[in-house]
Amino acid sequence: MVELLAPAGDKERLEFALKYGADAVYFGGKDFSLRANAKNFSWEDIEYATKYAHKLKKKVYVTVNIVFHNDDLHGLEDYLKFLGKVGVDGIIASDILVLKKIQELGIRTKVILSTQASVLNHYAAKFYQSLGVNQIVMAREAMQEDITKIKKETGLEIECFVHGAMCTSISGKCIMSNYMTNRDSNRGGCAQICRWVFNEEDEYPFTMTPKDLNFIDYIDEMIASGVNTFKVEGRMRSIYYIATVILCYRRVIDKLLNHTLTEEDKSYYLKVLNRVANRESAPQFFAKMPDYQDQYYNLRDEESNQDFLGIVKEFDQEKMLATIEERNLFKKGDEVEFIGPDTETFSDTITEIYDEERNLLEMANKPQMIIKIKVHQEVKPGDLMRVKFDK
Repeated sequence: MVELLAPAGDKERLEFALKYGADAVYFGGKDFSLRANAKNFSWEDIEYATKYAHKLKKKVYVTVNIVFHNDDLHGLEDYLKFLGKVGVDGIIASDILVLKKIQELGIRTKVILSTQASVLNHYAAKFYQSLGVNQIVMAREAMQEDITKIKKETGLEIECFVHGAMCTSISGKCIMSNYMTNRDSNRGGCAQICRWVFNEEDEYPFTMTPKDLNFIDYIDEMIASGVNTFKVEGRMRSIYYIATVILCYRRVIDKLLNHTLTEEDKSYYLKVLNRVANRESAPQFFAKMPDYQDQYYNLRDEESNQDFLGIVKEFDQEKMLATIEERNLFKKGDEVEFIGPDTETFSDTITEIYDEERNLLEMANKPQMIIKIKVHQEVKPGDLMRVKFDK
């Protein structure tokens, strides 16, 4: 089985991720999760998310993956029991404490070892397997031969990050955040020091961050190596980012499995993926050790693009009018593009814009204003409108 796993920082992102082709989502609760700055999920939200996903015959995995100090233990057992009760499909953990607690409490769910454990060899994989682990999220530094060997020696399900931010340190084992800001990256407080620009007196400013991860060219080789789950990073990313990235990987995976993927397809999706983020990307460790081309050393441009123009809320087929919730400025005469899970990507030119009182407008320039535009093909609620991409 090949599974596409998406991040979900809140309920809206969860719904978009599942709508746009994810087989499963992962998220954290208010406690015990490594993305403390994301909105995260209350107990009520977790129950809602589990029921919502299961209605779609999809899955949810919950992160309980901080490195625990004694002060962090309060409420852990009750939380794990709750996750078992609501029927989450898996718990992602790295601390041996959590793995042992899941066993002791008899919680019936898949146990997934977090990338925080930095597994790169089959001896470590077998050790965690003895603690009840069913699936391992490989360290981001895993190379193809590491994955193949672990799969062969253990038979465990293998999960790999395929897209998103890379850590300067080994799979999140970073103490720079603690040192510079007193925020513990291993308990969810990472201040992303590696993204900072450092200025030494009389020296050129420098950075130390890797380029983002992008495996779009290696999905077929990953499947052949035994990877079961393809994981996208980004619980704090926008709905546009999540929808776009998940849709790209969904279509590439499906075309691969149907033997219809072309080099032109791969080139197009790579272009889309490189445009949706504000950093360059590279395949990093899978095929070879990264070199100077996979790293930022000097200043770089990380300005957010304004490609995301709006969300389709309704569509009047008789009048061919789409109701749009605007996200970035667009105007009459602009060339735009519509994407959606059940919509073949197409481009259009905006010829008419109306406000809610049907007054003609020259542009939509107020964030989240509701407008109507004339379109020349059918769109569906939940489709996204963006700046036109050249293939």
